[in-house]
Amino acid sequence: MSLEKVCIIGSGNWGSAIAKIVGTNTAAHSDQFEPIVRQWVYEEQIDGRNLTDIINTEHENVKYLKGIKLPENVVAIPDVVKACEGASLVVFVVPHQFLKGVCEKMKGHLAPNARAISLIKGLEITAEGTRLFSEEITRILDIPCAALSGANIANEVAMEKFCESTIGCQNMEDGMVFKKLFNTPYFRISVIQDHVGVQLCGALKNVVAVGAGLSDGLGHGSNTKAAIIRLGLMEMRKFGQTFFGDAVQTETFFESCGAADLITTCNGGRNRKVAEAFVQTGKPIEQLEEELLNGQKLQGTLTAQEVNEFLSARSMQKEFPLFNTVYRIIYEGLSPEAITAEI
Repeated sequence: MSLEKVCIIGSGNWGSAIAKIVGTNTAAHSDQFEPIVRQWVYEEQIDGRNLTDIINTEHENVKYLKGIKLPENVVAIPDVVKACEGASLVVFVVPHQFLKGVCEKMKGHLAPNARAISLIKGLEITAEGTRLFSEEITRILDIPCAALSGANIANEVAMEKFCESTIGCQNMEDGMVFKKLFNTPYFRISVIQDHVGVQLCGALKNVVAVGAGLSDGLGHGSNTKAAIIRLGLMEMRKFGQTFFGDAVQTETFFESCGAADLITTCNGGRNRKVAEAFVQTGKPIEQLEEELLNGQKLQGTLTAQEVNEFLSARSMQKEFPLFNTVYRIIYEGLSPEAITAEI
């Protein structure tokens, strides 16, 4: 049996935390994986040095995951084609707005038996409909694609603080291969077949987290945030049942990718942080994103905008009052106080 050749596409905060896990596991399971993990790293200059050179000599992503050592078998490569050449397992962890362009460059360069897994939280939502990022990867590269999502704040994972995550994979045999690639004593993986629900939760929880941040900015307490989390989980489930039907299982919302991720994002994620600052400073979301996120992108406000466009095309905004209120506060000048008054 030939060994699986692993490639990671992306190297931000989350991508670097995952590289630590994947590098460690490929070395530990040398009977199944090639030891070298190639990671595509978008080249940047850090104090006059290439970021890839820093990672390959100092084994640390000093921009996005400072202070965390990466395994020496993780090799940073600035050319995405060279990074993915012949890969049989491809881990996608790039900002979703870059996914299509990256996949187009990768076409024709993967192993014939290649499978992918998306760690990109979210999905593409337009007035016309929805598209999962796993579907986009499959469409362009013509390979099967699973999804991983959970209550996984990158810095905590990198520091080996215990958490769980969920893999959604239609082919359970492939799902178990991915479990071996990611599972550790501190990063516990469960595998289910509902890859649609896993990704849906990863998108919609960010909208709820914006609502939680607005509540924090107003100085409301734990009771208020608990109500927002509960109402948000209900709207997430309703969205899945209404627009995806039997493709989304109710049980998925009680996996790490559902309730657990929602809770942790509403308490500690970037969407909560920026929404809190939005209330406290009065600055535009775009300015706060630039000031507070060190080059990372905010997903919750964009998803709120996309969900509103999708629901508006179907005249269904009032059926999702929390999603609708978050959108109106961020983009239409509605008072932040509406986060409790109108949900």
